[in-house]
Amino acid sequence: MVESHSFAGQFASSPRGARHARRHAVRCLEGWGFPPASDASCAVALVVGELAANAVRHGRVPGRDFGLRLALDTAAGLVRVEVVDAASGKRPPAAVPSSFPEGESGRGLLLVDALALRWGVTPRHPVGKTVWAQVPVASP
Repeated sequence: MVESHSFAGQFASSPRGARHARRHAVRCLEGWGFPPASDASCAVALVVGELAANAVRHGRVPGRDFGLRLALDTAAGLVRVEVVDAASGKRPPAAVPSSFPEGESGRGLLLVDALALRWGVTPRHPVGKTVWAQVPVASP
């Protein structure tokens, strides 16, 4: 029998909303058998945090929240993270830049790329996009 779990929710398109999304992801994983200090929970929390922060910073449309979906596929050993925003025109780069600025930002997708098996962007119709990542996790 294949066991799977999922979560879907909306969060305010603000730094506080991004923090809430990350914390909620940790609580979901704990409910699915991954303690908050586990490698799986920490990896998913980092990916959710980075993608949610990008949705707030680069994908924010006034008056619109961003969505978070998590899906655990125990047979595949993956958690799929999806962050949905309403900004169609602002897409992350197709690949992680080989070099990044010396400033305090610009490294989030580098973390996502390091932690995820694969990641990408899917347009949503009529408006918006979904940035997704597949994070490998060991069985709880």
